[in-house]
Amino acid sequence: MEDCLAKKMEITVSEAEKRTGRNAMNIQETYTAYLIETRAVESQIEGQCAPVESLWRRYSEFELLRNYLSVTYPHIVVPPLPEKRADFVWHKLSADNMDPDFVERRRIGLENFLLRVASHPVLCQDKIFYAFLMKEGGWKEMVNETGFQLKADSRLKALNATFRVKNPDKRFTELKHYSDELQSVISHLLRVRARVADRLYGVYKVHGNYGRVFSEWSAIEKEMGDGLQSAGHHMDVYAASIDDILEEEEHYADQLKEYLFYAEALRAVCRKHELMQYDLEMAAQDLTSKKQQCEELATGTVRTFSLKGMTSKLFGQETPEQREAKIKVLEEQIREGEEQLKSKNLEGRDFVKSAWADIERFKEQKNHDLKEALISYAVMQISMCKKGIQVWTNAKECFSKM
Repeated sequence: MEDCLAKKMEITVSEAEKRTGRNAMNIQETYTAYLIETRAVESQIEGQCAPVESLWRRYSEFELLRNYLSVTYPHIVVPPLPEKRADFVWHKLSADNMDPDFVERRRIGLENFLLRVASHPVLCQDKIFYAFLMKEGGWKEMVNETGFQLKADSRLKALNATFRVKNPDKRFTELKHYSDELQSVISHLLRVRARVADRLYGVYKVHGNYGRVFSEWSAIEKEMGDGLQSAGHHMDVYAASIDDILEEEEHYADQLKEYLFYAEALRAVCRKHELMQYDLEMAAQDLTSKKQQCEELATGTVRTFSLKGMTSKLFGQETPEQREAKIKVLEEQIREGEEQLKSKNLEGRDFVKSAWADIERFKEQKNHDLKEALISYAVMQISMCKKGIQVWTNAKECFSKM
């Protein structure tokens, strides 16, 4: 971790700007661009004022970067991007992806994504990632030159492997169940949080009604007027704080959503392992079949029913020369198959070793992040309750002075 990019460079997504332009289909569109700023840390340590490098990126470019990283490093739990459009939103907040509050939260999420990648011991060393941060033009061409899209596995192929693997690795099967449960629990938590926010909003609006009633009442009461007016003021201030509180809550919700999306990144690692296991099993099956064919040709016996056996009975046996030629071809294919199987076994072991090390790193990060987020959320709720108690304590004092 000492050599990670995050230790050497300050990375921020400092601004978001709405723009209008034409897309690849030459259709006019409105989009949001984000300003990425970077500054070398070493120069600041030496007392020099390091220059700030900056460039603008669209959300779609962040998507391209993440797709490239996912394909290039299939054994890594690649950090997710913040949502493109709001989901699990408390209904009083806007779900419009151009809404300033949503754009601001997405800006924070994109910065967090870059910091996650820059802190990763492997991803931070990727040249394409560095170019994304530092090169204004030509970056997409660099990505396309890697040919990463040709390496991407189709969903159909992945689905086929899932159902046809005969000996799945129990650890990855359990990891897939774990990711499903993680997604289910966080989704439920976000839905509950949205309902709680709705009720909280109602409580604050009731205080707003109290404030209005006390203020109107104070206008017709001479002796109690000042006390009612003061009590109404406390209620109004408390009711007005709800928007800031719910915006802060949304920040904690975004931290939970990140791990909602991390669940899919975990499943992507599982799918890649299933594909490798399926390829390995198919290669082993093909090698066994060729060895059996070679043995049958050498001994002249056919163990199982086959079209080839029927043909021999109908049209006569092959000549010794023909059989010898076929045996030589099969022996060469067997040698190649054994080398291929050996290579796939080695590749599979390396994948499992690297993937499991990264999964353990991810779990440690997850435990730390979710613990902090939930504690901070609890502290915020306690603080809110204390403010509510203080409001009614102040109101009580106002009433006592009447």
